[in-house]
Amino acid sequence: MSFSTKTFIVYLVSGFSVAVLSALYLTQNTNDHKNSSLSLQLHGSYGSITDKTWPELKPSWRLALASIIGFLGSAFGTVGGVGGGGIFVPMLTLIIGFDTKSAAALSKCMIMGASTSSVFYNLRVRHPTKDVPILDYDLALLFQPMLMLGITVGVALSVVFPYWLITVLIIILFIGTSSRSFFKGTEMWKEETLLKKEMAQAQTTFVNSRGELLIDTEYDPLVPREEKTPMQIFCSNLKWKRILVLMIVWVSFLLLQVIKNDVKVCSVWYWVLFSLQFPIALVVFWYEAMKLYKDYKKRMNTGNLECICEASIEWTVLHIVFCALCGILGGTVGGLLGSGGGFILGPLLIEIGVIPQVASATATFVMMFSSSLSVVEFYLLKRFPIPYALYLFTVSVLAGFVGQLFVRKLLRILGRASIIVFILSGVIFASALTMGKSIRFNYTHTRKL
Repeated sequence: MSFSTKTFIVYLVSGFSVAVLSALYLTQNTNDHKNSSLSLQLHGSYGSITDKTWPELKPSWRLALASIIGFLGSAFGTVGGVGGGGIFVPMLTLIIGFDTKSAAALSKCMIMGASTSSVFYNLRVRHPTKDVPILDYDLALLFQPMLMLGITVGVALSVVFPYWLITVLIIILFIGTSSRSFFKGTEMWKEETLLKKEMAQAQTTFVNSRGELLIDTEYDPLVPREEKTPMQIFCSNLKWKRILVLMIVWVSFLLLQVIKNDVKVCSVWYWVLFSLQFPIALVVFWYEAMKLYKDYKKRMNTGNLECICEASIEWTVLHIVFCALCGILGGTVGGLLGSGGGFILGPLLIEIGVIPQVASATATFVMMFSSSLSVVEFYLLKRFPIPYALYLFTVSVLAGFVGQLFVRKLLRILGRASIIVFILSGVIFASALTMGKSIRFNYTHTRKL
């Protein structure tokens, strides 16, 4: 079996264990700097409660550098299906000078722009091997509710945990997922190399009855794929009933967040509204999980080994619960960091056997919902400057198109889908480095105050 639940659990548990021990060690060694520690805690994950630092939008070397980094981060982040929030937040704080709360909100705007343009591009692309949509709606319905639920939990935890602790936890997690994705990409590269050699041997030189050499003999497929127009491909990639369910979940979470923002924090009604998010997410997840479980059992009983969806795992109760936990974890990381949760969802889809093209398209599709929900909420709370949001949104939209176009052409030239996995791994690793730089900067800055 290609998917090992035990391996993933060991990665996550060991990573968080090391992070917590590191955090306790750092806390013990910083007792002599109580004022600095208190300053860090008051700043929290998204900055202080009252201070806002919104630089003016005007041409400068900082804006140019941030635009280049944001463009590249959006382009490669959407290709890998991870968004790029781990790069955007440090970029906005260290280079432009935003406070961390505003940077997290603007990061969501960039993720929404890049994911929206990428989804629109992917809707015009055929599935590389099957006559099915390139977006796996079964997996989207399975992970989207848990991801959005995790984001609300992450935002709540960001108020409790100090910034340095959150960053240490996320860096450990990023290094683990990046390493695992790199090894997965290496395995895929070796398999693709072997497949290319087998295809080359199938087109070896033949000799006819007169001793003449026949070189580069081509074979037509037994069942050629039906040619489709761009509009036919676009329509075939849309499943309106599934999209309607996703929209209902999105609107439900949005309404609860808007109402909750007008309620006193930690009051009875606040916790009632917060708790209502759980049944909404669990009902949709349970419906989709039971559908996958029943279809899997039915196919096993009839001897049909064909995969139910793009994932090649066995849809047992253990694997379904594990997918739910990973979805909540991805959302929690997104809520803590200001990303769309793709840093967990992207590697997870690859790990459970989804081919890179479909994994990237599906993860980006799910992130479009989660990031847009946060953008609407942040707009109502006035947590980001509109001019900067529109500018960065435009940069990310263009980057999403360019990134998808570039990688699709590269795939056609090289014929290696493992490139997407290596891009995914590289973006996550770069995010770990920038987050490390960010915590060092914040710690040094708060000690000077």
